[in-house]
Amino acid sequence: MDYVKKGKSNTINIFLLLFVTAVFIWSMIKPIGGYGLLAIEAGPAVVGLLIVVVTYKRFRLTTLSYIIIAVLAIMMFIGGHYTYSRVPLFNWIKDAFDFNRNHYDRFGHLLKGLSVIVIREILLRTTPLMKGPWLITIIISISLAISALYEIIEWLFFLITKGGKESRNFLGTQGSMWDAQWDMTLTLIGSVLALLFLSKLHNRLLKKEQNINN
Repeated sequence: MDYVKKGKSNTINIFLLLFVTAVFIWSMIKPIGGYGLLAIEAGPAVVGLLIVVVTYKRFRLTTLSYIIIAVLAIMMFIGGHYTYSRVPLFNWIKDAFDFNRNHYDRFGHLLKGLSVIVIREILLRTTPLMKGPWLITIIISISLAISALYEIIEWLFFLITKGGKESRNFLGTQGSMWDAQWDMTLTLIGSVLALLFLSKLHNRLLKKEQNINN
């Protein structure tokens, strides 16, 4: 029975990889912001996926973590293809609800909060940390640190390129002077929601994975 479960999870993981790869190939077809911007936006996702593939046999994550990684990669590929300020669905939402900006980047930062589940799994499996307040505090701190680092990278890229068109698209403030603060706040909210609603499911999956490996 354990071999059947393991085979099923392998099938799901392979499907996720193929689907993400298909989206990546699509994103490279005439990207609206150009290939330079696509490389900047999609680069972290490609590096992350390569790490996941290379370490798959040695350090296999739960299917939930792989789904989250796939969702985040797809979100970044879509943003890289259209630029975050011109994603069509969110342009339609902007017009339909009379918003003053395209909110795909804000939605993306909220989704990035899901990464706390992946961080949680890595910490639980590779450190002495146990479930409880300290684990939650450290997970959220790491999530916020990654979010802040990304904002610093955007700022540095803007300074290095002297505010060119490509760097403005990458920064994607859309006229908001509080854009970085909004991004980090939404990542924090997404992190808290992910821990609240996914931790119990994640615990069950971790237990199943441990039973299969044993």
